[in-house]
Amino acid sequence: MVRASDGISRQVRIRLPCLRPERARDGAAVLYATSAPIDYVGATVVFADVDPITWCLSPASVEACITPRTKVIVPVDLYGGMPDYTGLRELSQSLSIPILEDAAEAIGAEYGGARAGALGDIGVFSFHGSKTLTTGEGGMLLTGREDVWGRASVLRDHGRAPGDVTFMNSEVGFKYKMSAMQAALGLAQLERVDELVAKKRETFGWYQEELGTLPGVMWNAEPTGTRNAFWMTTAVLDADRRISKEALAERLSRRGIDTRPFFHPLSSLPAYAHRAEAIRARGRNATAARLGANGINLPSGASLTRSDVSRVSDAFRSALAE
Repeated sequence: MVRASDGISRQVRIRLPCLRPERARDGAAVLYATSAPIDYVGATVVFADVDPITWCLSPASVEACITPRTKVIVPVDLYGGMPDYTGLRELSQSLSIPILEDAAEAIGAEYGGARAGALGDIGVFSFHGSKTLTTGEGGMLLTGREDVWGRASVLRDHGRAPGDVTFMNSEVGFKYKMSAMQAALGLAQLERVDELVAKKRETFGWYQEELGTLPGVMWNAEPTGTRNAFWMTTAVLDADRRISKEALAERLSRRGIDTRPFFHPLSSLPAYAHRAEAIRARGRNATAARLGANGINLPSGASLTRSDVSRVSDAFRSALAE
């Protein structure tokens, strides 16, 4: 049994089609990329709630969901933000339950001076085309545990031991190796990852200059001791705004601004609709439900200019006032 955040869905890159025409990508296939592998291995996913400030996994909610069958805690560094790893580590250590950190969206983020991906027993990154560092597809696993590294090295290559050239597969494994071309592309971007993350942070800063004082709107948080990678610039509207995220997205679309929604809690997706754990989660995870119902992602691509952000911000204010 696995405890995972109920707000761990992925986001695709936001476009300004009138400024940079390109085909929108479909993010549906990766909505549950963190939870689906739990099913692959025959385990049960249990959705804990998220923190109302960081939008990431809540230690208190995790603790309430723990049972003797719990095998791993799976926090997600949502939109480049960081959960309370102090609290999560205390739980992990006291109960001897490992942490698998999904840092797919958070390359360059930090918690207490440690980089995203290095805060659990295992860390994973995605290099999907929408990510800050991309190879088109693929990803990366990080761990300081020799047992995990050894096991992953066998499973990733059709069940062959590292260095085997006789094709003596010891078990049924998988094919999880990227091509040399993808690796070269990734390494080249890794050399300038600080530049790429700085651009994301700059873009978020521009949005804050334009929109940060708007009443009734909450933005990505950066609590003391953390560094947010701001993969997405996200706005969550207070209920007092009396406008749905769908209506806001439609108003922005009429002004030539493309957006994406803050995804629904995973427990509300049709894939999990009739599962007992999802039904229980829908009854208890009020924070994830509120964020999912009221959040929207603004254009956040690395190619945005200051004038682009000003244009989006003007449209955002106008759409809210409509």
